[in-house]
Amino acid sequence: MERLQKILAQAGVASRRKAEELILAGKVALNGEIVRELGTKANPEKDKITVDGRPITIQATVNLILHKPTSYVTTVSDPEGRRTVMDLLTDVNQRVYPVGRLDYDTSGLLFMSNDGELTNRLLHPRYHVDKVYRATVLGMIEKQAVEQLTRGVRLEDGVTAPAEVHVLRKHPLESVVEITIREGRNRQVRRMFEAVGHPVKRLKRVQFGPLVLDDLKPGEWRWLTPDEWAALYAAADLEPPPYAGPIEKARTPQKKRQSGKRQRAQTARRR
Repeated sequence: MERLQKILAQAGVASRRKAEELILAGKVALNGEIVRELGTKANPEKDKITVDGRPITIQATVNLILHKPTSYVTTVSDPEGRRTVMDLLTDVNQRVYPVGRLDYDTSGLLFMSNDGELTNRLLHPRYHVDKVYRATVLGMIEKQAVEQLTRGVRLEDGVTAPAEVHVLRKHPLESVVEITIREGRNRQVRRMFEAVGHPVKRLKRVQFGPLVLDDLKPGEWRWLTPDEWAALYAAADLEPPPYAGPIEKARTPQKKRQSGKRQRAQTARRR
């Protein structure tokens, strides 16, 4: 038995928070009865659950990594008609949504999922999920600025938590800095660098928790590997669902091609 809002999130209907709003609004029914209590539990395999009269379907868990280019918004849809990250997900039949956000002008690793419980854990400050960015900033960054970033920077919405900072390259015109944060404030990294006198020229996220961007090209996406799958759920302190990825699907055509080569070789020998 699980809470209704969790079941709705797992079914890809909405995030956990949005699912709670649907329940409170009287849009969710359990076995024909409207439910308005957030603590209500159900068995998704036995009970009939509907949203606005439509039955829900529990989807297989989908987790993937996208290399978000700049000039895309990190939303499912955009009222201004701008390109969204969803436009880049070819051959993904299940409904997934971005976990966290990357700014319009920021590129890099974006994790996408349909697992509402995993999403909530990864975004909650309690779990301290590392987010690693590579920033090209204006000017030669000096020790004092690095120390400020490391201790925490005062912004209009409060002092940031301590960050890990590594200077990769320094030059009078611009510097390249790798910074690790565990918060998720709006445009936080850009505001932090601007506060210490080094506005950001380019910004890319290269790591999210145990997930690393590596050589994935801008606009490309890939499924998580089994090791990444296990590490991600461990980081969120969750029991992982069965792995769902491309490995078995990818192996099958390869075996068929190898089998075909062997058959042609055997036929040639008979001749």
